[in-house]
Amino acid sequence: MRGYRIIGFMAVSILGSLITAAGEADQTDPRLGGLFSDLQAAPDPAEAAELEARIWSIWSESGDGDLDKVYQVGSQAMALGDLGTALTIFDAIVAKAPDFAEGWNKRATLHYMLGNYQQSLADIDRTLALEPHHFGALAGLGLVNLKLERDEAALDAFERVLKVSPQSGTAKANLEFVKQRIKDSSI
Repeated sequence: MRGYRIIGFMAVSILGSLITAAGEADQTDPRLGGLFSDLQAAPDPAEAAELEARIWSIWSESGDGDLDKVYQVGSQAMALGDLGTALTIFDAIVAKAPDFAEGWNKRATLHYMLGNYQQSLADIDRTLALEPHHFGALAGLGLVNLKLERDEAALDAFERVLKVSPQSGTAKANLEFVKQRIKDSSI
């Protein structure tokens, strides 16, 4: 419980210092093109996971040092399960930096965790409008659609993940799960 109070206090302090203009958006980084090409050609899941981690690292950089600090605090609050604080932080991030795709993606994840599936879908849509190759948002789209029992939409989302990251074991497993669920429901 003490950790939550510390994170909440840090969040309030850092949110107060957020500046209004963000720097370069994460999804415009010139390194991404080559990484996505390498990801599609990755020969095995281990190499794909390494490439995905490098992409996530770039996505997490807003180009604004203050915003990046707030992002880290929000991510830490999520990791500690302090979803209310994390949501407050990511609400502020998307308000201050509406072109920062990973801010929207984190908030989509929070809404999913809170059971706010329509809000999650809206944030996923915004993430994908900014970064169409966002395999995390595509996977989230599949998971939300599974929760909403929209199996065909979930199937499409997991197939889209595999177009970006063909070695994704999680997407492959989810794809097989939803295919089986569709098959079972048609009997």
